[in-house]
Amino acid sequence: MSLVSRRPGALLRFGLHLPTWLYRLHLDWLLGQRFLMLLHTGRKTGRVHRTVVEVVSHEGSLAFYVVSGWGRKADWYRNIQQQPEVRIRVGSRTMKARAEGVPTEKAAGIMEEYTDRYPLAFKELTRFFLGEEMKPGLDTARRVVEMMPMVVFHVHG
Repeated sequence: MSLVSRRPGALLRFGLHLPTWLYRLHLDWLLGQRFLMLLHTGRKTGRVHRTVVEVVSHEGSLAFYVVSGWGRKADWYRNIQQQPEVRIRVGSRTMKARAEGVPTEKAAGIMEEYTDRYPLAFKELTRFFLGEEMKPGLDTARRVVEMMPMVVFHVHG
């Protein structure tokens, strides 16, 4: 069974929250533009939550593309569906942004570029999240973004 189809356990959640502490300790520069911290509003609580996600691609500092490792059921993903106006922190910069879903074909192309740039990371991430080692390519990239939807954060004002 893949991780996308179930919630992570307590130990895994702890490990996945470690990058958040890098941001809180002002060591965010260690992550560069490979990761961003998403500040999003809880759909039930109205509280601000922080989630660190890997940046799959970016267009300078204007748009950042990420995928939801836990698919459409991830809390942050569900929160931005209800409230797409968010803040993102990349390195030491915090910016206002609007979240938008990326159509499958465009997302597959972006994911294929990611597989070319980071083949080992792609192999390990697909094994970790999807339970199988996938080989790079457009068909594989399409399968991945169908299970793990891609979101773009457009920076504004």
